[in-house]
Amino acid sequence: MFYRPLNTEMSGAAQSSDGGAGQDAEADGEPPHEGEVEGEEEAPPAAKQPRLEQEDVGLDLQMIQMAVVPSADTCGSQGAAATLEEGEAVVLTSDLQEHGRNKCVVTQLQWDRGIFSWSLCGCSMLSLCRVHSQGLDFSQNPQMLTGSWAEYTHTAENYLRGCKWAPDGSCIVSNSVDNVLRVYNLPPELYSSHWDMLSEMSPVLKMAEGDTIYDYCWFPKMTSMDPDTCFIASSSRDNPVHIWDAFYGDLRASFRPYNHLDELTAAHSLCFSPDGSQLYCGFDKIVRVFHTDRPGRDCEQRPTMVKKQGQTGIISCIAFSSCQSMYACGSYSRSAGLYSCEDGSLLALLPTRHRGGLTHLLFSPNGYHLYTGGRKDSEILCWDLRDLGQVLFSMHRNVNTNQRIYFDLDQSGRYLLSGDTDGVVSVWDTLTAPPDGNEEPLQPLLQFQAHTDCTNGISVHPFMPLVASSSGQRKFCWPSDSEDSESDSVEGNVMSSNGVRQDNALVLWWAGPLGSTNERGQEEEPAVIES
Repeated sequence: MFYRPLNTEMSGAAQSSDGGAGQDAEADGEPPHEGEVEGEEEAPPAAKQPRLEQEDVGLDLQMIQMAVVPSADTCGSQGAAATLEEGEAVVLTSDLQEHGRNKCVVTQLQWDRGIFSWSLCGCSMLSLCRVHSQGLDFSQNPQMLTGSWAEYTHTAENYLRGCKWAPDGSCIVSNSVDNVLRVYNLPPELYSSHWDMLSEMSPVLKMAEGDTIYDYCWFPKMTSMDPDTCFIASSSRDNPVHIWDAFYGDLRASFRPYNHLDELTAAHSLCFSPDGSQLYCGFDKIVRVFHTDRPGRDCEQRPTMVKKQGQTGIISCIAFSSCQSMYACGSYSRSAGLYSCEDGSLLALLPTRHRGGLTHLLFSPNGYHLYTGGRKDSEILCWDLRDLGQVLFSMHRNVNTNQRIYFDLDQSGRYLLSGDTDGVVSVWDTLTAPPDGNEEPLQPLLQFQAHTDCTNGISVHPFMPLVASSSGQRKFCWPSDSEDSESDSVEGNVMSSNGVRQDNALVLWWAGPLGSTNERGQEEEPAVIES
């Protein structure tokens, strides 16, 4: 856990100023942000509170009413708990009541290993709704619910570079070329039957880095019920690793990695240990491990190359196994290695099979498989960790760029989703893979056109049948031969050399049973790609 106050060194990054986000204009010599009025007192940053205030819950959920008696004098917290069956998740709503000048809503949510606990502030009635966990249904097209577009049109070519759901599923963070991490709350309309009232999403927090963001990740124990656990780690060029408060948007701590010349160096990849006690940072032929309760420069050095033996190249991605005490590192040298969590010793170095440097890797929930993907490489490989060096099967996607193209697994490990540079999202059912491990390509269960541009980010919600995708890529425009081409260069509709318009967006998709949402019309459904 991160304790306050902590080291708030910034070294080029700026604390939040607009609703808890934004760069420090005075420090960087920039003019004030749009919307700021000189002379007015700046309002304190608004906290990102859970917005589960809808009274009517749709999706045919089973309702369980439980009365809670608040304190007569104060608006104190009340607690309760419920035991859920395996494979169930919950959604909370509450009636709003006035207590003086404060509105009381559900303020704390937690679901861990079947025990769901909550705390609320002055609410007389709590609605506990049980819904089957995930409930993903890829027998039909996912339906676009809402998204964010306007946020990425203020700056030219402000394409996105990935998105990640928070561990508790209450919000999602996006990364974009303007070096700002944006946090969005899960739209409260999703908990009700009024899906037709969904509007464009707006970020509740913005956290501006000083330069290009290399990597970012959520604190694994994050839960909105405890603000002290709401943190995001990020690494950017020529800056230390920053820990951002994802509840208020402030910078809370810095981890400062130095190289052998005592020069500050930026981490190319980040990953918290499963218990959140350590932060692993990837560099050239070395991983540095910081203890999250001790910000500063003290860290453990774990070289991946010892006496010219081991894994070479920049460590570009890190992932932990949920079942065994080991982690995997991928590098731009096209290699993947398995390491011990205790001392960082190399357990195994997988054969070099990728055509490009690794950009993403994931363990399966059961710990038996490791999925790896690279840049300018059309294959996602599934490695059998029970038979090291053996590739069980591969999955093909179109990746013809150096950009990091994320892929993700659902909580059961059955479905793997990935976008590609054509904007197509593919879904594979890993349970249909051939059992003999003949490395045959696994055919996608479903493909649909999610964006008109590169779909670089994909993230599956922890317990709801929701999928988030992000899109965009750098465009290289060539001058037209026509003298009347000025009309084609209107801002916001920049054309690339292949004539494809920019599509910079964060989009939420419903990947569960459609039910009453069929009334929204077939025109909103994405196009199916015949496999």
